[in-house]
Amino acid sequence: MLNLRYGRPLNFQRWLDENAHLLQPPVNNQQIWADSDFMVTVVGGPNQRSDFHDDPVEELFYQFKGNAYLLLWEDGRYDRVDLREGDVFLLPPHTLHSPQRPEAGSQCLVVERKRPPGEPDALQWCCAACGTLIKRYEMGLTNIVTDLPPVYDTFYASPEEERRCSRCGEIHPGQDFKAWHRTLTRNFT
Repeated sequence: MLNLRYGRPLNFQRWLDENAHLLQPPVNNQQIWADSDFMVTVVGGPNQRSDFHDDPVEELFYQFKGNAYLLLWEDGRYDRVDLREGDVFLLPPHTLHSPQRPEAGSQCLVVERKRPPGEPDALQWCCAACGTLIKRYEMGLTNIVTDLPPVYDTFYASPEEERRCSRCGEIHPGQDFKAWHRTLTRNFT
């Protein structure tokens, strides 16, 4: 018998059933294989956020249950890519994106390569009123499930003055993503 590094075929539905508790708040995601060349992650909803991920590699999204969307940010402008159930979308490297999963029970398979040495990921927060960058954190990413939460905690714990927009004075509401989205909707729709 061959020695298959990652084992025999995985029954995806069984895996989903066994990990359902991790695919809802507050965790919302889980990697399937921890030691492969790919980070294969299932992300569950509901989960909305106000940060943008700068990924140095492509990301493949397969929205296999429910609906979601990616909020994109480029040069102080916002755009939206809807991910409807059954959609597959390949996001180019360094496309600033903020996955939004407002539907409870929605699920998406996200596949991305492990990062090349010296290629950092970044999370950044932008002003919902004018689009100006407020704070950016770069980090080496080896485990998408465990490496990102400390960055969120650092930003959310920062004082209001550090979250004040240098252009318009708006204070980023930190962890209150609903307030951020309300301001965004007023100013960019």
